[in-house]
Amino acid sequence: MPSLDEVRELLREFPVVDGHNDLPWALREQVGYDLDARDIAGAQDAHLHTDIPRLRAGGVGAQYWSVYVRADLPGAVPATLEQIDCVRQLIERYPADLAPALTAADMETARRGGRIASLMGAEGGHSIANSLGTLRGLYALGVRYMTLTHNDNVDWADSATDEPNVGGLSAFGREVVREMNRLGMLVDLSHVAATTMRDALDASAAPVIFSHSSSRAVCDHPRNVPDDVLERLPANGGMAMVTFVPKFVLQAAVDWTAAADANMRAHGLHHLDTSPEAMKVHRAFEEGNPRPVATVSTVADHLDHMREVAGIDHLGIGGDYDGTAFTPDGLNDVSGYPNLLAELLDRGWSKADLAKLTWKNAVRVLGAAEDVARGLKATRAPSNATIESLDGAAG
Repeated sequence: MPSLDEVRELLREFPVVDGHNDLPWALREQVGYDLDARDIAGAQDAHLHTDIPRLRAGGVGAQYWSVYVRADLPGAVPATLEQIDCVRQLIERYPADLAPALTAADMETARRGGRIASLMGAEGGHSIANSLGTLRGLYALGVRYMTLTHNDNVDWADSATDEPNVGGLSAFGREVVREMNRLGMLVDLSHVAATTMRDALDASAAPVIFSHSSSRAVCDHPRNVPDDVLERLPANGGMAMVTFVPKFVLQAAVDWTAAADANMRAHGLHHLDTSPEAMKVHRAFEEGNPRPVATVSTVADHLDHMREVAGIDHLGIGGDYDGTAFTPDGLNDVSGYPNLLAELLDRGWSKADLAKLTWKNAVRVLGAAEDVARGLKATRAPSNATIESLDGAAG
């Protein structure tokens, strides 16, 4: 196909920066971090969305590996450290393909060397246990963004999928954002309530990101980004990285997922469980209730709308591979990015547009956060504020 050929040529110069991949959690859940049992140097199609051959086929040049842990997991901080250790083991194990990256310059160095820049993002503020010292510790270990919440509220920020608690960000939550700015850690607003998005944009001196979120105007799911928030990205300098998860991009899949989640709970299982037992329950439900199927075109519809609202300079890609049970047709795993880019090319996106979407915007945003941090570090000491001092004993 001519469009696919053009896209593959483009990706050799401007590969994909993907904002969110849950491979470390999948390795924890499936094999307890036994990397011999899931050797991603070869095909792992039967178990994972991600392996090195498919990353290469997909034109991936940089990956933010999620160091996510469940909010209800006892000991979130040590579990996050184990996730970080998993990413480090992967980088050490596959040095010809994966390059450690902490900065925008590191990303460019990896690109020139033909390796996949490997960055880390913590998914959920529960990973810092209300401690700015712990936040700084994660940054020192290489974490370059933190999603302020996951599916549940934290004491200082409201999640999109929980009942409102503090009305967005508390005083301590705003201090978390300021300290992230001082460090150069990107503020990630995927998963947070719209009130939290707005408060974070008010508080942040640096560009923010949505590491894996789509458009709420196109698909009315609380995990997606409302237009009024997208409209603020040009002034902030940040970016929204469209996700591929069917239940966030296709309205029929939103409704189907609500029923599927209720079925999981009826079987005593967490709705995010992707264990073999859970997948059997999923498959049985799906046999009686055919799952609505998202496609490449579904995701492209989100990008078309997000471009109209935020502009081409503020878009990226965050597939959420290995963090979702289902994927759209044509975007089945990390080899599928060229299919999306070919669809956009056929819709009239220029190659210059695609280069921004895949590579340039993400590198610029991280570099801008680094610039802000350099200025703040010259004038501001590390914050030792506590949640009790800013939010009171109830915090």
